[in-house]
Amino acid sequence: MSFRLFHIEKSKYPASAILRWLWRSWRGNRLQAVLNAVLGLLGVAVSLMQVWAVQHAIDVASHVVSGSLYWAVGIMALLILLNFGLSIAGVWVKNILGIRAQNRMQQRMLDRILRSEWHGKESRHSGDVLNRLEFDVTNVVTFLTETLPGTLSVLALFVGAFVYLFLMDPALALITVAIIPLFVALSRFYVGKMRSLTRQVRDSDSKVQSVLQETVQNRMLIKTMEGDDTMVDRLENTQSELRHRVVRRTAFSVLSHLLLNFGFAVGYLTAFLWSAVRMSAGTLTFGGMTAFLQLVNKIQSPARSLTKLVPAFVSVFTAAERLMELEENPLEEQGTPIELDAPCGIRFSDVSFAYPDAATQPVISRLTFDFRPGSCTAILGETGAGKTTLVRLLLALLRPQDGRVEIYDRREVREMGPRMRCNLVYVPQGNTLLSGTIRDNLRLGKLDATDEEMLEALRLSCADFVADLPDGLDSLCAEDGGGLSEGQAQRISIARALLRNRSIMLFDEATSALDPDTERQLLDNLLHHSQKTIIFVTHRLAVVDYCDQVLKL
Repeated sequence: MSFRLFHIEKSKYPASAILRWLWRSWRGNRLQAVLNAVLGLLGVAVSLMQVWAVQHAIDVASHVVSGSLYWAVGIMALLILLNFGLSIAGVWVKNILGIRAQNRMQQRMLDRILRSEWHGKESRHSGDVLNRLEFDVTNVVTFLTETLPGTLSVLALFVGAFVYLFLMDPALALITVAIIPLFVALSRFYVGKMRSLTRQVRDSDSKVQSVLQETVQNRMLIKTMEGDDTMVDRLENTQSELRHRVVRRTAFSVLSHLLLNFGFAVGYLTAFLWSAVRMSAGTLTFGGMTAFLQLVNKIQSPARSLTKLVPAFVSVFTAAERLMELEENPLEEQGTPIELDAPCGIRFSDVSFAYPDAATQPVISRLTFDFRPGSCTAILGETGAGKTTLVRLLLALLRPQDGRVEIYDRREVREMGPRMRCNLVYVPQGNTLLSGTIRDNLRLGKLDATDEEMLEALRLSCADFVADLPDGLDSLCAEDGGGLSEGQAQRISIARALLRNRSIMLFDEATSALDPDTERQLLDNLLHHSQKTIIFVTHRLAVVDYCDQVLKL
């Protein structure tokens, strides 16, 4: 174990790349960083003035210098009050501006994730992503807005105390800081090893959160499969790995701090003996000895803080590295959405697509088909035939590797891409309602929809039952539409799509949970006098009967 304890793994990103990323992240948090730096420097000034005030009061009391003892104590009290005021101001800056900075960075990271390309297979578990967005974002923001500005005041206190002590006794000042070169020499090894160990701990912590999240989300399945013990054992195994890695990091950290603190203790005892000998020889007053010891402490205290800064640097480098990984996926095409005149259609010309890790033939091979403007098409196919991939191509979530997907109206033809997605509305299969009220879910389709528009969309989607609920549109849905049946949730999802009101409507098994009568009424409502291009991915013959063309995969 001791051999592995000192093994340093290679980092994924060079330090220069991580520093550039941190610099870009810091630019949006300058106000809080500057305020914390100013408060820290004022705190250093007050702290050094307190050393002088204590020395002055002791020398006045021992008649070494003349002056009023009451005024001397009054100055001490004033400095204590100033210290209290700076501490309170620091708390306000941390709590008020700190949460804003954290929220801002989480929003930026989430926006980056949502705008990135989607490849059909997520490389990271959602629990891992959430762990990074919560804990790693907090780590980075705290470092940039608090730890880094605090380092400025720590350095100022170190320099100020050293200069003060040097003016009183140059030899003692130099002896006190003799441990610093040794600290610098060992810091590079320490940083590399702690960075490796911290990355392992953070990755294990993400795995634990992933297991917890997945277990809670699938609680009903686990209960019916009687897999309670299995999932608890799985959690224990993951937690065991986390504990093992925490023990290794802690052992290395304790050993490092033990050696460093031993050096500080030797330095403090040397300073105490030095000042005691001088006072015994009559070359130093009692107040001077008190000032000596305070200054030595104020030199060693920042030095200790600087040693704690090393783990902070290690931690923020690890957090930044994990957040940078979330930004590896390239962005989709950005720009103003391009909306075509209704009705519009989508045309596939000799399109082929295969997933990067697929070992077999392409999922879609040389497909040519025209979803004509105003047409109603049923897409049929066995499981694995490529229906889901076709939907992703229609929505420009995937790009064809061969051939061309075009969207067109009477006037123009454009290649299908993310900026054309505004012409479609999509109703996926399954329950896609979010937690909140039915009104909140419907407003995802149209943010400024009136109650009348919502109720009309619910009527067309055969979801009139919402009006009869005790709270109507303000009825609450739990996570995944809890409290509603699958059929009710599907109909509300269709109403949401109708509110979006786009030229092309894509339904992926959107009527699978409906009874035959409700399904027929819904299809009549959707297709009656409709000028839209409608595409159904389905296996139900009742839906096929309403379509004027069929695509079999």
